[in-house]
Amino acid sequence: MNKAIIAIKTDREVKENAQALASELGLSLSDVLNASIRNFIRTREVRVSAAPQMTPELEALVSRAINDHRAGRNVSKPFATIKEMDAHLDSLT
Repeated sequence: MNKAIIAIKTDREVKENAQALASELGLSLSDVLNASIRNFIRTREVRVSAAPQMTPELEALVSRAINDHRAGRNVSKPFATIKEMDAHLDSLT
């Protein structure tokens, strides 16, 4: 794959804050920007919002989880100990 360099101008503080946050997530700033560009190409849209927003995929996943919970599917009982939880998880395989 051929690589290209994109140079952008931003405030130093913005860059440093973005790099720090990306690093906290185990990513480079380049990874974050490449993911953003790929998402822009895939969705053909740019969203600007101060409020967090779920992706359509996450909304569908949450909706399925809510429906499962209401129907009593894919729900386990509360566990008193980690050992009890491990035994339950082992029984599922």
